[in-house]
Amino acid sequence: MSATVADDESSSSAAPVGAVARLRERFGHLVKEFGKFGVVGGIAFLVDLLIFNLLISGAGTPPLVAKTISTVIAATLAFVGNRFWTWRHRERNGLHREYLLYFFFNAVGLGIGLACLGISHYILGNFWPAFETTLADNISGQLVGTAVGTLFRFWSYRRFVFIDAAAAPRTPSAPAAVTKGD
Repeated sequence: MSATVADDESSSSAAPVGAVARLRERFGHLVKEFGKFGVVGGIAFLVDLLIFNLLISGAGTPPLVAKTISTVIAATLAFVGNRFWTWRHRERNGLHREYLLYFFFNAVGLGIGLACLGISHYILGNFWPAFETTLADNISGQLVGTAVGTLFRFWSYRRFVFIDAAAAPRTPSAPAAVTKGD
């Protein structure tokens, strides 16, 4: 009787472990990629933040110009980190192609950040002067804009720039394997 109870307990405790293992197997690579992407992005964010603040405070550069300059520099640093660390395990489809797509999607991400900054500084700032301060510019451009832009960038880099060989479109010279049930 005790053997049956022990078998029932082990089978019921194995079910959650099996589910966790299946989740880890299915999403583990995504979590690892997102973690590396976060480290690279964190470093690039600090570079972006430093340059942006130096330009708007020290050099008196207009906020949108400062954000554009700081983002281009930080994005260049992030490209190197993402290509050669975050997605180094993915098949390379030509550095030129990846670089152009990367900066295209970065331009879209920059547009998202500039939209957040512009709305805050130039539109809301017309009604409430507090939105024209350096603190407000940092919150809208560096925090809100960067957060929304980062979600877009992660998705677009994974989907279009550093593509997985298994997800790449098949060419006529590489026919798909036909399996039973297809």
